[in-house]
Amino acid sequence: MSSTELPGVQAAAAALAPTVSAVRVADGERLRTVSLPGIGLTVRCRPGDRAGLPPALYVHGLGGSSQNWSALMPLLSDVVDGEAVDLPGFGDSPPPDDGDYSVTGHARAVIRLLDAEERGPVHLFGNSLGGAVATRVAAVRPDLVRTLTLVSPALPEWRVQRARLTKGWTAEQRTRGVMALCYGDPARVSEEAFRHAVAEMERRLELPYFWDAMTHSARGIVDAYTLGGQQGLWRQAERVLAPTQLVYGGRDQLVSYRMARRASAAFRGARLLTLPDAGHVAMMEYPEAVAQAFRELLDESGGS
Repeated sequence: MSSTELPGVQAAAAALAPTVSAVRVADGERLRTVSLPGIGLTVRCRPGDRAGLPPALYVHGLGGSSQNWSALMPLLSDVVDGEAVDLPGFGDSPPPDDGDYSVTGHARAVIRLLDAEERGPVHLFGNSLGGAVATRVAAVRPDLVRTLTLVSPALPEWRVQRARLTKGWTAEQRTRGVMALCYGDPARVSEEAFRHAVAEMERRLELPYFWDAMTHSARGIVDAYTLGGQQGLWRQAERVLAPTQLVYGGRDQLVSYRMARRASAAFRGARLLTLPDAGHVAMMEYPEAVAQAFRELLDESGGS
């Protein structure tokens, strides 16, 4: 395993798409690459305000990237040393060599990252697809997880919600469509943030593997919903030992608000934050509220 600092896309991604523009890095963040057999991962780092803080790892949702956590991470830099991973095929991470975009495949990538760097146990955050991934990680490797915070986790519903892939749209049209689908109130997005989102969408659409990553990861969520027995996500939720914070948005069009009750029953002793005006990405819309909920979880679980 090797880890190197960016800027610049890592060699594997650059070889696939040499003209793709660089990923945006906010003030106070830095990017690094982690090379493991069969996968390369880009990690967005938001170091803690002082040495010795416990580590946190943030896992994004379908079609997202580590940038989805850029609003939340600085709000918690006084209590955790934060890192957000680009899952294989998303953000600045190249596709996995084996083409495995299943929930299990993404969970395996997260586990391998934590094992390789001996960074665990971490405060693990997940949104949407990342919530399903984080649930699986916490269930099968409890030694790697201190606490679990799930924002609209993509756990099985009776009616599967399918995102529109809108392959023929321009980057701006697609960005507006994604925001209309994912935000409780898209008008809350500033003009500057919208411009950054369009630029990132333009960058992603230049990647030759963008649609494969999207379609196969979406299929991976559907496939995970059909698994039964010990591999079923609800059964794995019941096995999670880590103190858990759940966050659900009342205007979420992708994960039904009604699933909050079932999730609260599945994750033992879980805390629940409901945000009536939030959509699917509460950590981007209401980062202060999500940060406060995590601080309360941290206090209740012993503050480490």
